[in-house]
Amino acid sequence: GPAVVPPPRPPPVPTQEAAQEPPSPPRVPPDLLDMLRSFDLAWEYGPCTGITRLQRWERAQALGLSPPFPVRDALLEHCDDPAVTYSLWHEYGL
Repeated sequence: GPAVVPPPRPPPVPTQEAAQEPPSPPRVPPDLLDMLRSFDLAWEYGPCTGITRLQRWERAQALGLSPPFPVRDALLEHCDDPAVTYSLWHEYGL
């Protein structure tokens, strides 16, 4: 008999995850956020209450504590992203 032609396949449905991604701002890589959290938790750089991460970084640098430069680069690159600008403790209002 004649060959049966399969029906054309429907286009792939985009996953919900993709649909929920906001176009902006650029996503911060998780490893970068981990690095910033480690900086928050490094008590040797002093308290982080009431100041941004960059202010804390600059204070640590001024005190000769050699804070990690990748942290500063990340803070400057994502300076408009509150998830990056503010430390872990910002939400708690300590």
